[in-house]
Amino acid sequence: MLINSAVYDDGRIVAEPGLDGVSEALARQSGFVWIALRDPTDDELGRLQHELDLPPLAVEDARKGHQRPKVEEYGDMLFAAMHLLDAGPDGELQVGEVHVFVGARFVVSVRHRSDRGFLGVRDRSEREPHLLRLGPGFVFYALMDAVVDRYFPLIDAVEAELEHLEATMFQAGQDRQAVVQRLFALKQRLATLRHAVTPLLEVTAKLHGGRVPAVCKAMQDYFRDVYDHLVRIQASIDAARETIIAATQVNLTLVTIDESLVTKRLAAWAAIFAASTALAGIWGMNFEKMPELKWAFGYPMALGAIGLVSGALYWRFKRLGWL
Repeated sequence: MLINSAVYDDGRIVAEPGLDGVSEALARQSGFVWIALRDPTDDELGRLQHELDLPPLAVEDARKGHQRPKVEEYGDMLFAAMHLLDAGPDGELQVGEVHVFVGARFVVSVRHRSDRGFLGVRDRSEREPHLLRLGPGFVFYALMDAVVDRYFPLIDAVEAELEHLEATMFQAGQDRQAVVQRLFALKQRLATLRHAVTPLLEVTAKLHGGRVPAVCKAMQDYFRDVYDHLVRIQASIDAARETIIAATQVNLTLVTIDESLVTKRLAAWAAIFAASTALAGIWGMNFEKMPELKWAFGYPMALGAIGLVSGALYWRFKRLGWL
């Protein structure tokens, strides 16, 4: 579906052609065209490929989706694939994609499986025509910067949840299994973030310094800023992963400690009842000649002895912290 199509000259909109009139509009006007598509059909991509002479392999990638983040050169044109991440209602990350074709006189963004668009990027750019004058390279930077900026709240949410788990991990009565499940869910979210950030970090490093694509030469400082943002996010992901590993180990240690305490309690009570059972068993043997067998106070004495031994054992285990 076509979201927007506009030709910009000197930072201002001069035409809004349809998909079939893009080449004709560029022939009549100077400047460049910025086209945004969402979940396009094969027919829409085919018409755009014909109008702008897009590389077939890049169009095929944009049509199928599910691409690893990358930036590829096709002559003087760039094709970029980036992951769009959005937090779902249950906290899981929903993965979409945006594919960007960048040429000397055009920028085409193709969005898949994501409801969050880039109208804010377009509006901001149109309010700053001096930046739009920089051409397609600036639009490419603005789109990439918007994608990367959306990663920050996601990593912040993971870090906030980790801090909460760390603060409550040592509370009594904590459900250890639930904690492990939450830690594993956070680890999965970090893995999704890492799959989006790490490849993009690698390719962004090629857009500034040294040999860079022609459409990006004037924007090297801007792409360096995006690269710095990705480095920060990557560092946060690595730190969060280490925290999750440490928290999981601590939680498993706490489980072992809890089990040890339960074992101690069971052993203490077993010892108390074993002593009582031993004494009761001795006096319960059916022999004719036993001390105190016909003594009037034999039964109270036996109960008292059992109670005294049991009480002594309980006091001793209590001091040891087993009860």
